[in-house]
Amino acid sequence: MTRYSELRAELASLTTEAFRPELAEIDRLPTEDIARLMNGEDQTVPSAVAAQLPAIAAAIDATAERMARGGRLVYAGAGTAGRLGVLDASECPPTFNTDPSQVVGLIAGGPTAVVTSVEGAEDSRDLAAEDLDALKLTPDDTVVGVSASGRTPYALGAVEHARAQGALTIGLSCNADSPLAAAADHGLEVVVGPELLTGSTRLKAGTAQKLVLNMISTITMIRLGKTYGNLMVDVRASNAKLHARSHRIVALATDATDAQIEKALTAADGEVKTAILMLLADVTAERADQLLTEAEGHLRTALAVGNCSAGAGRVGTAEPTAPGAPVPPRHPGAGRP
Repeated sequence: MTRYSELRAELASLTTEAFRPELAEIDRLPTEDIARLMNGEDQTVPSAVAAQLPAIAAAIDATAERMARGGRLVYAGAGTAGRLGVLDASECPPTFNTDPSQVVGLIAGGPTAVVTSVEGAEDSRDLAAEDLDALKLTPDDTVVGVSASGRTPYALGAVEHARAQGALTIGLSCNADSPLAAAADHGLEVVVGPELLTGSTRLKAGTAQKLVLNMISTITMIRLGKTYGNLMVDVRASNAKLHARSHRIVALATDATDAQIEKALTAADGEVKTAILMLLADVTAERADQLLTEAEGHLRTALAVGNCSAGAGRVGTAEPTAPGAPVPPRHPGAGRP
């Protein structure tokens, strides 16, 4: 058996590559019927993700623990999977004010492969090792190999090399009993079944991967104190929309007046967390920064300490809040601070 015949046999065994005879004449259907079919297919994806939630949560907790020590989150994949990793990584700096080096997306073939196919790149384990070596991995880093089939050499090579370097590894695939999941510390197998178009894993498999990557990055950042409730208090105001959002976030958290918010944001050099802490704990920008540093960036913890120091609970509590206890955000109508 030749290499390619072996590969064909291997692909034929994957659910993501399975042929669906009931869709053999899909091209003859009216457009709206095809749209309904696709929509129905997509509705099955969340339940496939739900089946993996315990495993996803365990992987996230392990990731957050390492990132709290200064580690990085690295996605590695080829084709659609690689592009999704690059996309998720690129969204973290504007959303959570992370340094671009904290969440990294590696794609087989390099940046060019984001917009065009780089032939043969996904077939190289060595290329993945080289890309990771350029990052100088540490045991506090987390590498997430992403592959719909669970057998892509680049993703497998990334996980195997990262694990050998002592980094935490996560393998995300859309087939059961995949080599990728077996190679990783945390295997996540979101089995979405055959695609509408045979083997087109940019469809349900890609949707599933995007949902899981959303969870990994978002919940990790929540655990790192990048949010206050469901407010993005570490948002970076890099454009007009985000500046307006920063103002609105401070308003939702404090119910302060526009003038108070602008004054606080100016004193805080645009840092939303600092501005909120200034308004709710009635402290200077310098004191707010000090409290946040001592709380390792967790606004709830800083508020608890700041309010206790002030001798009053300024976030809607009748008594000073004990350090470490939950401090709910204010909401409009709760009264001005």
